[in-house]
Amino acid sequence: MRAHPLATDAVLAFGAFVSMVVGSFADPHGPHGPTFGTRTPEPFSLLLMLLGAAALVFRRRRPRTVLAVTCGLSLLELTTGEPRAPVAMCTVIALYTVAAHTDRPTTWRIGLLTMAGLTGVAMLAGPLPWYAQENLGIFAWTGMAAAAGDAVRSRRAFVDAIRERAERAERTRDEEARRRVAEERLRIARDLHDVVAHHIALVNVQAGVAAHVMDKRPDQAKEALAHVRDASRSALNELRATVGLLRQSGDPEAPTEPAPGLAVLDELVDTFRHAGLPVEVIVQLGREEGPLPAAVDLAAYRVIQEALTNVRKHAGPGARAEVSVVRVGPSVEVTVLDDGGVSADPAPDPAGPGGGHGLLGMRERTGALGGSCSAGPRYGGGYRVHAVLPLA
Repeated sequence: MRAHPLATDAVLAFGAFVSMVVGSFADPHGPHGPTFGTRTPEPFSLLLMLLGAAALVFRRRRPRTVLAVTCGLSLLELTTGEPRAPVAMCTVIALYTVAAHTDRPTTWRIGLLTMAGLTGVAMLAGPLPWYAQENLGIFAWTGMAAAAGDAVRSRRAFVDAIRERAERAERTRDEEARRRVAEERLRIARDLHDVVAHHIALVNVQAGVAAHVMDKRPDQAKEALAHVRDASRSALNELRATVGLLRQSGDPEAPTEPAPGLAVLDELVDTFRHAGLPVEVIVQLGREEGPLPAAVDLAAYRVIQEALTNVRKHAGPGARAEVSVVRVGPSVEVTVLDDGGVSADPAPDPAGPGGGHGLLGMRERTGALGGSCSAGPRYGGGYRVHAVLPLA
């Protein structure tokens, strides 16, 4: 019916025409109710019924025009038909169509005008007495047509609203899923960058030391190679844990070790000390206030790791670093300072091409927790990284 509306309306029009023709042969005032075969419609009435049924074929394309045409045909029949034929049935169907495809105020304006017009003409200008039941029947049928059309329109609007709400909820759910996937990818990318940048930088330094002293001081070369081995093992373990986050929850190879945090800060600092970077650490968190949230603990660890890695990569020879982690009210402040050493490279620009992903990652980590991170050169040389991580 929805695919072929014109054909559907043609079938409806044919059914209405047959019903009107059959009804025109019935006498409503029989001794035992309506009786058939006691009267015969006039040819003019049959023509009016045919024209009205033909107009109904286009009721959905031109609903108001069809209503006007059928009203005119009904008025002709009401004033001239004797015996009267049920041409008004076309008007009832046309009025229902208008009510089902327009708003409620328009429905009642058009409906009242149609009801009053047809009923008034039937009572005042028709051949029957004004109180005849046929006149009252016209009023009742047109009123029910307007009410039924309005009810159908309201139900369609309600169903459409429910369908639209469901589609909108589906789109919102898909967008939320895509957003969560993007955030998870970004978080894993940050973790991979932190792990690779830190450990590969240490491996590079220790390998350079081993190559430099291999011939003259083999013992120191062995020690440097041992540090290379430890850094490589740590890198592999962290990479395995990070990549394991991509596995399904039921996968037996999924990581079971907790994420790194400030509890293993000493081990992290020792790797830099073995690489030749003196680091001083101050941690004041207050044991009576309880442990840090896991997300804050991991973010603080990664900020320190990335900041010390940048010091080792960009600071000059003889550089020294200081790390402080202090709980200040409802937040934790992480500060990493270095004195720059001798002939330090320019600090990386987060917006520069091909670099600065570490600084950008630190700002994204702290921003995801509602905190902030600032990084820049210090007065007199060196570099400063300061992160504020809210505990709530």
